[in-house]
Amino acid sequence: MQLANRLAVELPGLSLKNPVIAASGTCGYGQETAKVYNLNNLGSLVLKSTTLKPRQGNPRPRVCETTAGWLNANGLQNVGIAVATNEKIPWLRDNFPQLPIIASAAGFSEDEYVAVVARLADTAGVKAIELNVSCPNVKHGGLAMGTDPEVLQRLTARVVKVAHGIPIYVKLTPNVTNIVPLAKAAERGGANGLTMINTLTGLSINLKTRRPVLANVTGGLSGPALKPLALRMIHQVRQVSSLPIIGVGGIESAEDVLEFMMAGANAIEVGAASFHDPLACLKIIADLPVVMDRYGIKKLTDLWEVRF
Repeated sequence: MQLANRLAVELPGLSLKNPVIAASGTCGYGQETAKVYNLNNLGSLVLKSTTLKPRQGNPRPRVCETTAGWLNANGLQNVGIAVATNEKIPWLRDNFPQLPIIASAAGFSEDEYVAVVARLADTAGVKAIELNVSCPNVKHGGLAMGTDPEVLQRLTARVVKVAHGIPIYVKLTPNVTNIVPLAKAAERGGANGLTMINTLTGLSINLKTRRPVLANVTGGLSGPALKPLALRMIHQVRQVSSLPIIGVGGIESAEDVLEFMMAGANAIEVGAASFHDPLACLKIIADLPVVMDRYGIKKLTDLWEVRF
């Protein structure tokens, strides 16, 4: 069996040569990472979450390493929708035509989300849109809209209406007691898929200064510490929903990818692993067929049938 066929997965709007997607915020809009490797080798790339207007983000320091992961409080720093759609996305589309582009929409009100999604959906090269309603590092919007099922359903329905057929993947927050009602709300709102999970709110303290390490006080925890939680939540949602799931949270190896797909994910995103190894995505892609052989897996889509 050819390598491409073994690793290929099909999701709404996305024909992926492999299931490895660079997570939002880890590759910006692609320009910096393109200096390190050929982005066409990725399954896909999620752009930095973009808001209606440019944002400078939270005060520094806003990133630190912590137990089994990273804390970040970037605060949705981004160039704004005009620069993203007029400059960043065209550059990525023209230089890496084999790369399916997933845009990421963020906002501070329902109307802003709708406006951002509408602009992204009308931008050539955008194959899908991830709806970031789960950022824990901003004071308004984001997380607040991702924790109330009624609000999430309404917001999802509104953005689906202006997406003009571009698939919407709702990125769910783990900062709730039960993630299942949120998944159901997104599905009722017409989401084409889910991304699970975003970061978990955490805190790190500097003993010398007796102050939080991050200027924002708290930040979003990513990295290996998140993996068991992500697997559990994906498994929970898979019991009640047939929507495609893009799994994310602590993935660092090909073995991790297989675990996520056995739990119910249809593809995966690599985030924090790229912070300490910029080639993490490519190494995982290269290792996948070797590890699949070790466990007798002919093709990745066979794992979609695993249930427990």
